[in-house]
Amino acid sequence: MRQSDQQLLTHLDREGAARMVDVSAKAATRRTAIAAGEVQMRPETLAAIAAGDAPKGDVLGTARLAGIMAAKQTANLIPLCHLLPLQMIDVRLDADPGLPGYQIRATVTTTAETGVEMEALTAVSIAALTLYDMVKALEKSVQIGRIRLLEKSGGKSGDYKSSDRNASS
Repeated sequence: MRQSDQQLLTHLDREGAARMVDVSAKAATRRTAIAAGEVQMRPETLAAIAAGDAPKGDVLGTARLAGIMAAKQTANLIPLCHLLPLQMIDVRLDADPGLPGYQIRATVTTTAETGVEMEALTAVSIAALTLYDMVKALEKSVQIGRIRLLEKSGGKSGDYKSSDRNASS
């Protein structure tokens, strides 16, 4: 690897070993990230969740709390992530009969030296996995997909907004 390539890869030291980036010289600024994902299922499974007929209980409440808890644990799950003080975590699970299934959206905000993209993505991922766990007795063919960053604001690299046409929904 050329030296100029290594300078672009901030998570590698001079020898090419993984390292945590030093953000101590950066200013703490407000940073927000929004991530999304989908959980697709049979219409009967979607109806059972809406009716409160899932064998394990409150599917959506459990998945929402799991997403919030996961965002707070991101630094423990992803080796090179920084432990951040999260000021706000919002996880939404919206029924989408056209899928059929659920659209999941997580918004995470901090005032820190680095962003919260990984926290938002982790929240969506774990909320989706928890939703699956809560309904697997009804349907094992549930599919989790399209987990992606929709937006991020703040920081040196500036704002980002996905070109995904569902980004602002």
